[in-house]
Amino acid sequence: MKTIATVKILTFAVCVATEAAAFTPSRSARTASTSWAPTSWALGSSAVDYRGYDSPIDIEETAPRDIQSFENWAYEYGVQRAEGFQLEYQSNNSDEFDGETMGWDVYAATALDMPAGTTVLCVPESVILTSSKAMAELRTHAMDPAEKILRSVNAESELRHYYLMVKILVEYEKGEASPWFPWLNSLPRYYTNAASMTPFCCLCLPSYMRKLAVKERGNMQRLSVSSIKLIPFLNEDTKYDADLCNWVYQIVYTRAFETPDEDVKIVPMGDMFNHGSDYTEIEQSYDEAGNYYACTTYDVPAGSPLRISYGDPTNPSFLFARYGFLDENTMATFCKLIPPHINKEMEELGYAENRMLFYKDGQISDEVWDILLYQHLSSTKIGDKRALVTAHQTGDFETKQMLHEKHYPDTSRLLMEHIDGFIQQLDKLSTKAEERGRDLNDHPRLPLILRHNQFVREAFMTVRYQHFGY
Repeated sequence: MKTIATVKILTFAVCVATEAAAFTPSRSARTASTSWAPTSWALGSSAVDYRGYDSPIDIEETAPRDIQSFENWAYEYGVQRAEGFQLEYQSNNSDEFDGETMGWDVYAATALDMPAGTTVLCVPESVILTSSKAMAELRTHAMDPAEKILRSVNAESELRHYYLMVKILVEYEKGEASPWFPWLNSLPRYYTNAASMTPFCCLCLPSYMRKLAVKERGNMQRLSVSSIKLIPFLNEDTKYDADLCNWVYQIVYTRAFETPDEDVKIVPMGDMFNHGSDYTEIEQSYDEAGNYYACTTYDVPAGSPLRISYGDPTNPSFLFARYGFLDENTMATFCKLIPPHINKEMEELGYAENRMLFYKDGQISDEVWDILLYQHLSSTKIGDKRALVTAHQTGDFETKQMLHEKHYPDTSRLLMEHIDGFIQQLDKLSTKAEERGRDLNDHPRLPLILRHNQFVREAFMTVRYQHFGY
């Protein structure tokens, strides 16, 4: 078992003297030159043969988040924040729930102007949870049966996330004895992503979003009780607590990010940056010792959120499925055109979710027109289909343009049929959701699903008006 016998002083290599000047001691900030861990807690202690006790962490969806204790903990463990960096609170409830804490979002923002290049946050390596450290600590032969289950359900690719889940379960069992207890107790209990939805909620989603939701829910089920129950050093109550395992899954998959060294990391306090699609105020990096830094990418005015990118901003459906928020600032969205079969030629023409786009102003990406033309020619004029593929492969723009003009009446008809068919599907799904809208205690995510469906509908209506005038 590894313990910290004495206070360790770590020098942050990246925080040079000019950056250190930005960090002044305050309620939640130390100087940027060093970080330290109290000798009373041992970060990274082994879980093998550990037997915990009932955890005082309440994981009920209505349980409050203890943010103040987390901020105090971050201060004590050497997390350094620039003056003006603060955590803000925003309720996503509207008037949809009676609970005080359901839907609360806690996110990083700045109360002061932040010049470009300002280091706003430093987190010492010892505080960061990583899959590599979790696997080094916990991956023994005793884990072989659990890993065998993962392989049997084709979940071996999720092994890094899985060991982060196991590590968090270990710390959960320790309760207040865990060094990470204040962080764990600050985390959300209520989620609105696909993994948290009821089966009925999934039935109210359009086909592409439903496909993503089923994938997310399936992944959670693969990594849950069936394998965790075979972990020998966890308590029996923990192993068979599906709600707890699902909560831990949510923590890992909404707060962990892969780093360039192929590790998967959760950075306490760094996990408070929200997603930005139009702008991202923060660039993240690590030094050679594994310490974390967040720096501003431009001159950020006071009162602004501090945001990073969670993924492709042109795929708001994935962001909704994985993270549970509706990104209404996106400039484009996947057109939801899903052929029954996608062959190599279609991929060469550009069929991909991040290229088949409807733009916010009603414009359509060239790839959408190419695929519509390819689909039309596949069932009518094979010779023109070959000419289209050859022209695309050789960069013959003039031939492609000629083919598009020749068959525009047909491709525009296919576009209209796709738009109208998808809008009709959305209307039916929204009607189904509204009929059950009174059952919010059973399906509290329905209002957000309705917002999602309406957001997609408006995007399709904009494209229709832009191209067909109504």
